[in-house]
Amino acid sequence: MAWIKTINFEEANSKLKKIYNRVKGPNNNIDNVLTIHSLRPHSLVGHMTLYKSVLHNSNNTLPKWYLESLGVYVSHLNKCDYCVEHHYAGLKRLLNDNEKSQKFLQAVRGETLNLYFDERHFLGIKYAEKLTSNAASIVQKDVTDLVNLGFTEGEILEINQVTSYFNYVNRMVLGLGVNSKGDILGLSPNESNDPTNWEHK
Repeated sequence: MAWIKTINFEEANSKLKKIYNRVKGPNNNIDNVLTIHSLRPHSLVGHMTLYKSVLHNSNNTLPKWYLESLGVYVSHLNKCDYCVEHHYAGLKRLLNDNEKSQKFLQAVRGETLNLYFDERHFLGIKYAEKLTSNAASIVQKDVTDLVNLGFTEGEILEINQVTSYFNYVNRMVLGLGVNSKGDILGLSPNESNDPTNWEHK
């Protein structure tokens, strides 16, 4: 499951179990990307606060399917199969269209996302790619180009935050050998109006 010790729901002490009760899925299932924090529960709280704020918050104006698409693509760039699997499953649920979902994954793997997205959404993807692969090369024009294609500055911040979050979690997963054994793919805390609700459904 990982290269360091993790503590499951049944073995958790009262402090950790209190947090687990907030993030658990069906049958007390806790995703491995969350149990990896179990030796330092405070970092799990930090992770979930960031995750819920960045990806599952009703104040975002970009559609959740697009934010999930960014996450899948960034994870693909980082070769983080765990996050690709989880967030592609989540994207499929959001799209509720198997053909469209499969075409997206094919476009990610074939580097043909320019054929999948319209010009505006594709430029957001290219910004995420540049931020992931060569962050120091980003210049003001990259942001201005997004504005010129119709993104608000708040939406650009959303793209930036989702991209940055996935770079964080990809490195955590890859650096600690987290795998998906025992996970239920695609669950997420979808009560976007309540930032304190972390339950995975």
